[in-house]
Amino acid sequence: MSVPASPSPFGVLQAYLEARATFTEAELAFVRARFRPMTLGAGEFLQRAGRPATHAAFVAAGCMRTYTIDTKGKEHVVKFAPETWWVADNLSLSSGAPSAYFIDAIEDSELLLVDPASHEAIVEQVPGYAAAFRRGLQRHAAAKDERIVSSLSASAQERYLQFLKTYPSLVTRVPQWMLASYLGVSPETVSRIRRKLARR
Repeated sequence: MSVPASPSPFGVLQAYLEARATFTEAELAFVRARFRPMTLGAGEFLQRAGRPATHAAFVAAGCMRTYTIDTKGKEHVVKFAPETWWVADNLSLSSGAPSAYFIDAIEDSELLLVDPASHEAIVEQVPGYAAAFRRGLQRHAAAKDERIVSSLSASAQERYLQFLKTYPSLVTRVPQWMLASYLGVSPETVSRIRRKLARR
């Protein structure tokens, strides 16, 4: 029995968009022409801090992370972007200012890149894309808000459970030290939480 072929990167984006709005063939062709595919191996960078961001990226396969490095050289993971998430430094994209963030692949990843001018053209020409993109941003904003609230008041275990809710596909894919950085706890604390939850 043959194994079904994985969808192309644009096929993933098309399914994502069509789950949120309706499109004509001409509109999809217009969108396709303005995205550029990019493949990154694990550990390769989409963006480095100190340089202006040039593209937003839709993650068709794999997983990306956004992080900063403090003056002591410690990494602080800000967010993850698995399949069907968008990743970008929107402030740097809109202002042209140097980005404060590194964005790299934590798995071999397939991306679709769009520059600000192309994105704006799609938003103006394809109403369904604007609606679908806005819903995606709402998901990101909700995840960001929940993380801020939990970092202020939640216990380490509550933050871990919130991570599972936000990123259900990543529990076995993200290295423990990265997860600890995202949660703002030590790797030992993550191990302790996992052992406790496993005993339930």
